[in-house]
Amino acid sequence: MKTGIDKSSRKLTMTRLETWATPGVPDVIVMDERGTFHFVELKHTLGNAIDLSPHQVTWMDNHKNGSAWILVRRKKDNEKATIRIYHAAKAVDARMDGVKHPADLIVEEPFNWDEIMGLMCPI
Repeated sequence: MKTGIDKSSRKLTMTRLETWATPGVPDVIVMDERGTFHFVELKHTLGNAIDLSPHQVTWMDNHKNGSAWILVRRKKDNEKATIRIYHAAKAVDARMDGVKHPADLIVEEPFNWDEIMGLMCPI
């Protein structure tokens, strides 16, 4: 499924990727205005753990020199939801330390999608 992001002023094309052929490949491929591709693994947690599989950690580690990201939405009890963004180079630490590991970006709801996409897909 392809979609243009509707909560950002950017002209990004996102493709939800579902593959069982290659374990660990991120959930979303983003193409920016220049035609550059960015990869995003989507996670959700109610606590501190970030449930990255060994395949996902390996994929991220193998692509840490590129634009590959882990986007974690955390909603805990009565707190505001947050989104934490981790670059692929932090995948091992994010798996081990969870949300306690310093993120590249943390935003609270209402989420500023221009700020989030600006980090993952800089112009």
